[in-house]
Amino acid sequence: MAAARRISSLVSRSLPLLRGGKQINGGRGMYRYSTAAAYENPIKPPVSVQYDKLLIDGKFVDAASGKTFPTLDPRTGEVIAHVAEGDAEDVNRAVSAARKAFDEGPWPRMTAYGRQKILLRFADLIEKHNDEIAALETWDNGKPFEQSAQIEVPMFARLFRYYAGWTDKIHGLTVPADGPHHVQTLHEPIGVAGQIIPWNFPLLMFAWKVGPALACGNTVVLKTAEQTPLSALLVSKLLHEAGLPDGVLNIVSGFGPTAGAALCSHMDVDKIAFTGSTDTGRIVLELAAKSNLKPVTLELGGKSPFIVCEDADVDQAVELAHAALFFNQGQCCCAGSRTYVHEKVYDEFVEKAKARALKRTVGDPFKAGIEQGPQIDGEQFEKILKYIRIGQDAGATLETGGDRHGTKGYYIQPTVFSNVKDDMPIAREEIFGPVQTILKFKDLGEVIQRANNSIYGLAAGVFTHNLDTANTLMRALKVGTVWINCFDTFDATIPFGGYKMSGIGREKGEYGLKNYLQVKAVVTPIKNPAWL
Repeated sequence: MAAARRISSLVSRSLPLLRGGKQINGGRGMYRYSTAAAYENPIKPPVSVQYDKLLIDGKFVDAASGKTFPTLDPRTGEVIAHVAEGDAEDVNRAVSAARKAFDEGPWPRMTAYGRQKILLRFADLIEKHNDEIAALETWDNGKPFEQSAQIEVPMFARLFRYYAGWTDKIHGLTVPADGPHHVQTLHEPIGVAGQIIPWNFPLLMFAWKVGPALACGNTVVLKTAEQTPLSALLVSKLLHEAGLPDGVLNIVSGFGPTAGAALCSHMDVDKIAFTGSTDTGRIVLELAAKSNLKPVTLELGGKSPFIVCEDADVDQAVELAHAALFFNQGQCCCAGSRTYVHEKVYDEFVEKAKARALKRTVGDPFKAGIEQGPQIDGEQFEKILKYIRIGQDAGATLETGGDRHGTKGYYIQPTVFSNVKDDMPIAREEIFGPVQTILKFKDLGEVIQRANNSIYGLAAGVFTHNLDTANTLMRALKVGTVWINCFDTFDATIPFGGYKMSGIGREKGEYGLKNYLQVKAVVTPIKNPAWL
């Protein structure tokens, strides 16, 4: 898939350095972080906010309470727009519309080919509006525009094309029975799907959830993250322009304790899909169980090991480990946030990892060549700085970074710690920011035990040229994805999800369809069968 190749390429190569960086170390090519001037006067985004209301039954409407909340530009902390704040009453309205659309509307009764054509038209519209969607995503989220425009929006379109292709390939089986009976299985849509998406990848998480749900014939009530509500509203407008019937997709922007809790507890919601923190995932699961015992899929936190073996090409490993951690400002659930390096190459790796972090270009995400924009908001900004202080107090060596970058917005210096121990909070807890922790190991058995000694099990990276080592690690690591000599290689076809407290179920690929289907067995007696 082209988008998957682009994401793998972008996170594993160095983008051009920001002009104006200060050369140090006698002119040997190492650069300090770019100056604050890059974002003290932020670039005006080439897009405006068109949709800031709730989407219910095909119409953009105010919240029942009339309340709004501000969504902020993380480059400055200034307000982008005031968005309708949905709560329990709005969730009720959205669920009612979705239920009517499922029970009485055309979407689940439409031919699979009819649904496919609408989803394909939607993908065409996404591609037509690529830069507009990408600009809105960058403005609301802070991720580099190049990442939004060249990777995430194209991947969004690819995901919908992929699931459009599945619409007419969802079917059951004819199965044999011990006796004169005709037995078949039907795969039926589950009904009204409640979905809650996070702020770190708003567009892609929309596609991961809405794509398979619609392909299977379900209707949806989606709650966006309060930090990033804008892009979902824009693409949902395009989906209706493509021909989606009213009520099939409803969008409620709001907060977890109000709108999110109401959705998880709703007795007329048939399924919940959630991506976010492990702590919130526990609450989602509890609310679903206490209501109508609706099935739940969870994609939660991670503390992924990135293992650099003794035979590694250190320069390549440094670049890949850097990308595995710092991509998307370090705000990735699967980030390679525990970098285990063999003792034979540890010192060399640390020095080169420090040098690579110093070269990282930080600044306004609308500026060409920027690798790292601001963190999502002030709360996340302060959390990351707190973890940096904790790491220093615990005795880890701060090689570089460790402070805010500039004086405006939520920018943090790319930070590298060495001499990190497994029991330190920075090695055990999810920081969700640009903080690389480098740990030393001696042999394969040891690193397997240490890597698996975590409550999380979302992903892992392995860097080695030894096939036997790769084969051992890919089977020994208790995680949902193992990337060997690559990282963050995503594709519409590749399932994603976690072991242990990193979640329940899988998204993407054929596996993603199973979250939105019921299996029904149908048994009919056969009189005087010609065959069984």
